[in-house]
Amino acid sequence: MTDMAAVQKLCERAARGPGLVVALTGAGVSAASGIPTFRGQQGYWTVGSEHYTPQEMATFEMFQRHPEAVWGWYLYRRGVCLAAMPNAAHTALVELEQALGERFMLLTQNVDGLHLRAGNTVARTLQVHGNLHWMRCARECGRGPVPVPDTFDARPAGEPLQPGERPSLTCEPCGGWMRPHVLWFDETYDEERYRFQSALRAAAQAAMLLVIGTSGATTLPMAAAELAAQSGAVLVNIDPGTNPFAPLARATGGVHLAGEAVTKVPAVVRTCITAFAPSKP
Repeated sequence: MTDMAAVQKLCERAARGPGLVVALTGAGVSAASGIPTFRGQQGYWTVGSEHYTPQEMATFEMFQRHPEAVWGWYLYRRGVCLAAMPNAAHTALVELEQALGERFMLLTQNVDGLHLRAGNTVARTLQVHGNLHWMRCARECGRGPVPVPDTFDARPAGEPLQPGERPSLTCEPCGGWMRPHVLWFDETYDEERYRFQSALRAAAQAAMLLVIGTSGATTLPMAAAELAAQSGAVLVNIDPGTNPFAPLARATGGVHLAGEAVTKVPAVVRTCITAFAPSKP
């Protein structure tokens, strides 16, 4: 049996029940759009004479020590994301939401905002790591999330925050710093900001879980996949290499599709839409 024939049978099986089709996406979805992971050379940032890795920059502790430097790094990243365009994997997931309606939910680790730009709705998209196009008060005074001002666009790598830019990143009610609305390495998931419980509820209600382009390096993706599997969902794992979701997919009677998201996701979505069409509410 070919991979797509197996996917067809899985989709038909899932469509017979009442559960959701949940897509869990990671950096692999945005790779074809030209967005780097920022974990290689492009991720390093210089503060004075010191070089820092993304794992060091993306922390609240670093923000407290060097808020200008952290903002400079995030504004550079934001410029890269603004220059990128949604790819075929993004648009396929929009088509899946439009076809399935309330039977679809998207959980994304990506902070680039490309799913929403492609057309997925806020109501059906849980941005479990936040969105770098938004910011909130670092003192938690209650302001935000609000959009990062449009005055910040493309930014050269390594350019620090300029003194005149500080007012645009200041919380008006309390006078403190605003911060990027993203989950940092030294922070934990919660429902209010990152929809943690909502993501787990969606996974528990899944008839099918599409895991696309994620390494499972953070806790929520694996927790969601394990919960979906325990609840009887079938897993379709799409990734160029091996990852922790491949054996879990096989354990549920699912399938691992080795390949890039931009080529595999559209085919899976077409198959899924065909299978679910008769049962669409």
